[in-house]
Amino acid sequence: MNCSLKRIVVGMSGGVDSSVAALLLKRQGHEVIGLFMKNWEDDDDDEYCSTREDLIDAVSAAETIGVDIEAVNFAAEYKNRVFAEFLREYQAGRTPNPDVLCNAEIKFKAFLDHAIKLGADYIATGHYARVRHGTAHGGRHELLRGLDTGKDQSYFLHRLTQAQLEKTLFPLGELQKSTVREIARDAGLANHAKKDSTGICFIGERPFREFLARYLPRTPGPMLTPEGQRVGEHMGLSYYTIGQRQGLGIGGRRSVDGNVNGEAWFVAEKRIAENSLIVVQGHDHPLLLKPELHAADLAWTRATPPATDCAYGAKTRYRQHDARCRIGFDASGALEVRFEQPQRAITPGQSVVLYDGEVCLGGGIIQ
Repeated sequence: MNCSLKRIVVGMSGGVDSSVAALLLKRQGHEVIGLFMKNWEDDDDDEYCSTREDLIDAVSAAETIGVDIEAVNFAAEYKNRVFAEFLREYQAGRTPNPDVLCNAEIKFKAFLDHAIKLGADYIATGHYARVRHGTAHGGRHELLRGLDTGKDQSYFLHRLTQAQLEKTLFPLGELQKSTVREIARDAGLANHAKKDSTGICFIGERPFREFLARYLPRTPGPMLTPEGQRVGEHMGLSYYTIGQRQGLGIGGRRSVDGNVNGEAWFVAEKRIAENSLIVVQGHDHPLLLKPELHAADLAWTRATPPATDCAYGAKTRYRQHDARCRIGFDASGALEVRFEQPQRAITPGQSVVLYDGEVCLGGGIIQ
């Protein structure tokens, strides 16, 4: 970033991370404007959604830091661009990651557009990631992992474009979470010890199935072993994900001699056409391990696909260690990822994200 002072609009959620991001930029002398995004309106007055409390915390932090803050309602954009896709994916039997789509469509699109109208030179958020700006790599901007390996959020940001990266700052990218909390405490920010938010705002801590049942019909069907033995009934394929253990409602499997195999059951496959859920016993059952995957709806942070003659690291879920792999593209343009070691519980609808060292290259939706 140019060392001259800039107007920077910071997405302030009420949490400690975004508050410290605004504080650090303010201390650097930039003109900082806080922006609180309201992304969900349905039942946000109940016990599960903390929008009001978060807004109060964001305003309090802005006052302590000494910056103005504005609240903007993106609920309509969120419902059309993120939630509608979330429901479509679940209805198709896949397990989407709305946080990835929210970043691409709301936090770095609707928010960025609004910030530009406010005359912003950059936007900033409290994500643990980094952007390498400049012309050292042919003018490309690169998305890098956050240095706190336990908090790195580049996985969720892998769909950001060159235009979005050009205008984005991540002030926390080189910090540890513990340091961020220390900075907040020393600055007198009331949210310095606030618990990190988990999950998606519109779901919050509520029971997930209960929430999903409001929008999707229940279509019960059999739970089957790979051999076709019926061991239970599912409530609808939309309500389950590959690798899931909890909530299956089946105990150990009784053998011919009357003994019970106490190994836990896991979801291994969804057979959409016949509305059956295939379940297996054992965390590392062979049906849960896959040597490769295909992904579509690809997005590359460098704007061009990575070379196919190199080895990469891949994540098929957040907080996963990189899995060494090689890639290719089929005739339709879909990404083919072949792993050195089979990967467990690869889940259609989730994102596979590729890395070249510290650089996040992008990825796609697992098919």
